[in-house]
Amino acid sequence: MQRSTGGRIKRPTLEAVAARAGVSRATVSRVVNGQVTVTPQIRDAVMRAVDELGYVPNSAARSLVTQRTDSIALVVSEPSTRVFSDDPMFSTVIRAASLELEASDKQVVLMLAGSPESHSRIERYIASGHVDGVMLISMHGADPLPAAIARMGLPTVSYGRPAVPVPMPYVDNDNIGGAEKAVKHLLEQGRRRIATIAGPQDMIGGQDRLTGYRNALRDSDRRSIVAIGDFTRESGAIAMRQLLEDDPNLDGVFIGNDLMAIGALQSLRLAGRRVPDDVAVVGFDDIEAARYTEPPLTTVRHPIIEQASSMVRLLLGLFQGGPAAPVILPTELVIRESA
Repeated sequence: MQRSTGGRIKRPTLEAVAARAGVSRATVSRVVNGQVTVTPQIRDAVMRAVDELGYVPNSAARSLVTQRTDSIALVVSEPSTRVFSDDPMFSTVIRAASLELEASDKQVVLMLAGSPESHSRIERYIASGHVDGVMLISMHGADPLPAAIARMGLPTVSYGRPAVPVPMPYVDNDNIGGAEKAVKHLLEQGRRRIATIAGPQDMIGGQDRLTGYRNALRDSDRRSIVAIGDFTRESGAIAMRQLLEDDPNLDGVFIGNDLMAIGALQSLRLAGRRVPDDVAVVGFDDIEAARYTEPPLTTVRHPIIEQASSMVRLLLGLFQGGPAAPVILPTELVIRESA
């Protein structure tokens, strides 16, 4: 970099790179914009000049040429109080997706859609061409964004199957099968009155895990005992107290995520119920805290990081004309001391 007469940093130009490499300005432009119509020898000469001069492409001008922004919107349909709470799922997904995108030289634009106003603002931003694609996280049934973005025709992928039918590829885990594994484990332990704390029923994860619970009980001719939470620790504690009031003799409970399970363990302890002696508990997700509960939590592990990374790979594949088929990842029962 050189300084101008005014003392400001003077950025190397395409013309300077072209002069250093002994080629035309158009050739330099083709190289830095990733076009393949240049011989390897010329490409090497241009890249040496770029390195020697410290040339950095002008992103705005480059976007005009390539019709790409190299930016991806990561839209989380939750308020900031939920995203930045003690739920590790959001930070894990955001971090894993960001790392995968950065490895492909893409910029992440994090957008929180926790209110009708934010939905409108995000829709306008995306429609204005500021991003090349969209990744949607934590979609709820009444959320208008998936359908609105689908109408724009922009490459879009959902973290989890959308709650409303839209033509959009997604990456999900086997929520139904994972829940069935959890409940069958409780049955194999000899538990006869097995309840569940299900997640919100406007989300596919909450619906599918409740379906898996019911499938397993139907096969064993047991009746369902259901309370509904919202995937937070507090809702798990409240729902567990409700279940104990509804059926004081329950001896097993499958809980739709680990945060609710942690809240439920607290309520069981306060009620004088021993885990697993009196009530066996199984969660879902296998967050890090599950290993440090008292007792350590038996849970269903779903590959959160791999799901986020697969979402990015699916989106990048769409840019290249790749398939838009959904991806379903397997789950695994992790047995610890709570069941």
